[in-house]
Amino acid sequence: MVSLARIGSQLSQILHLHESPHRTAFAFSVGAFIAFSPTYGLHTLSVMFCTWAFRLNGVALLAGSLINNPWTVLPIVGATFWTGCQVLGFPEVAPFNWTDLSPMSLYEQIWPYALPFFVGGFVLSLLSAMLCYPAAYLFISQYRARLGRPAVGGRPLPPRTGLS
Repeated sequence: MVSLARIGSQLSQILHLHESPHRTAFAFSVGAFIAFSPTYGLHTLSVMFCTWAFRLNGVALLAGSLINNPWTVLPIVGATFWTGCQVLGFPEVAPFNWTDLSPMSLYEQIWPYALPFFVGGFVLSLLSAMLCYPAAYLFISQYRARLGRPAVGGRPLPPRTGLS
């Protein structure tokens, strides 16, 4: 079981990196973008790729991507589809026919949902990233200012790596 002290310690590690609040908030917002993207099954790979390719903070990226988790996936999928239908002006989609579940029937029934799902996912990804960046930046900046010193538990942080 995860204790509150451990969660606080992890949060403290995220907020005390030798990166600027801008880079940490940017990494978190990219993670939030990934969380709302319709590429289910590839979120963790997307986080690892962005960490490697863009040298972003992997912990902040992962934290942002975990907005989409087992407790939030259904509301996110529903909001994604609804948003896509609103943006594209789709009329109501025909109800799903559960009597014929052959592969071809499933394909034919699911295909009309694909475009609104991907468009809605992209719109919500952009919106979440644009909302998460200023919120994360403000939170990190205020936390660091309130703390007044760059140390974790009274110990100095490790030296900078030159990647930030």
